[in-house]
Amino acid sequence: MKTITVNCPTCQKPVKYIPENEFRPFCCERCQMIDLGAWAEESYKIPVTPTAEDLDHLMDELDGQDESSDDRDSKQSNGYRWQ
Repeated sequence: MKTITVNCPTCQKPVKYIPENEFRPFCCERCQMIDLGAWAEESYKIPVTPTAEDLDHLMDELDGQDESSDDRDSKQSNGYRWQ
């Protein structure tokens, strides 16, 4: 069986991509955790240019949220008795 060697995505150190390497494709747990932390902090992003359709959809969603919060506010205020 041919052994595949890849570079660790974090430190670029050569790593054997074999089942015995529990951290593959990383060289060690430390590099794996560094990468996980980058994902958690949202450091990895795919650049996307929004289309007009995307913006229209977003505006529709925001308009729907405003209306539902207005309904919620009016229901709460109607339940109070002012003395």
